[in-house]
Amino acid sequence: MLYQLYETQRSLMEPFADLAETTAKAFNNPLSPLAHLPHAQRMAAGYALLHRLGKDYEKPEFGIRTVGVDGVNVAIHERVELDKPFCELRRFKRFTDDPATLTKLKAQPVVLVVAPLSGHYATLLRDTVRTMLKDHKVYITDWKNARMVPLSQGEFHLDDYVNYVQEFIRHIQAEYGNCHVMSVCQPTVPVLAAVSLMASRGETTPLTMTMMGGPIDARKSPTAVNNLAMTKSHSWFENNVIYRVPSNFPGAGRRVYPGFLQHAGFVAMNPQHHAKSHYDYFEHLLKGDDTSADAHRQFYDEYNAVLDMDAHYYLETIKTVFQDFSLVQGSWDVKSVDGATERVKPQDIKTTALMSVEGELDDISGSGQTEAVHEICSGVPKARQQHLEAKGAGHYGIFSGRRWRDIVYPAVKAFILQHNTPTRAGGKKTTKSAA
Repeated sequence: MLYQLYETQRSLMEPFADLAETTAKAFNNPLSPLAHLPHAQRMAAGYALLHRLGKDYEKPEFGIRTVGVDGVNVAIHERVELDKPFCELRRFKRFTDDPATLTKLKAQPVVLVVAPLSGHYATLLRDTVRTMLKDHKVYITDWKNARMVPLSQGEFHLDDYVNYVQEFIRHIQAEYGNCHVMSVCQPTVPVLAAVSLMASRGETTPLTMTMMGGPIDARKSPTAVNNLAMTKSHSWFENNVIYRVPSNFPGAGRRVYPGFLQHAGFVAMNPQHHAKSHYDYFEHLLKGDDTSADAHRQFYDEYNAVLDMDAHYYLETIKTVFQDFSLVQGSWDVKSVDGATERVKPQDIKTTALMSVEGELDDISGSGQTEAVHEICSGVPKARQQHLEAKGAGHYGIFSGRRWRDIVYPAVKAFILQHNTPTRAGGKKTTKSAA
């Protein structure tokens, strides 16, 4: 019922948000009589802010058209490699006509970036992808909004997430021989499970795993996010945050944790900061500071775009990761695609090099939670393990922004290169100008 009420309210607000946008433009347009009235700029700024507060935020695009590689502009073609009911494996293929640059691109490592399925879209890692494309072939998991997935496609469980990751790794291995895997935040746990299961079966595992800011062991330095999951019962979450998708979406009737509730939780963690940010946006518009105003719009276009998560996946994640601590307790069983139940044994990983990254000021995954991966992956030689604490970085700072580019990325790049082995340059689909 709450979801339906929210959708009704959003539908009612939509024309007013559109009107606010039109009015803001009218007060800003020098050809409009309204622009010459007293306080016209203040009125324009007010209506522009009202539009931002009331508009519906759809999934952003990655929008990466080119990257610079040693002074050469390399074109990027984004395409879907695999299309699963709840996720797309997306590739950023690079094109250049410069022979020397092409030779360099083809020799670079291939990396699967596993994006979080925890409220925001994979485009939250846009800066991560853009930075890595200079030195790597990049794939990413682009998770779908559960409200857009019809019930006929079935349910989505945490086990399905683990199985998806394995399928994506095998797909890339078939193309290149092997790959590197980087997981950011929430997926550190299912990625470790996926690679552990592959190792237990004797399959080829990725060359490296880079775990960034994730709750491998949520018992260590618990944050406000961890405490909520630990102190509320499983039934509390099921009764208070799970709702059915309204009839106006393809996934009508699906039980989900709605994106609008997740967004409310994000904002509630630091409401003063968001209130000040919106007031600053209003001030930037008054001063004509277009650069700052555009930076605000870009951030909140991403931050306010949220997706629904299938209830089964969400509730199972809460129980497995934050209540039972099944991974570190050695009690996690995963059902494979053929229905067999397999125990997750991180100690079976032997040949995959392991790196963990934490932000000194991370208030979502506390200190030591990600580093705990080294203790449970006891089969990986110490010489092939590395840990980095990014000084001054919060949760988002380890994968986006200046600290990601200046502190974290150089270390991750060096780690991947250190443990890289030659792979097939581009598989069957390689062209003379693509990598």
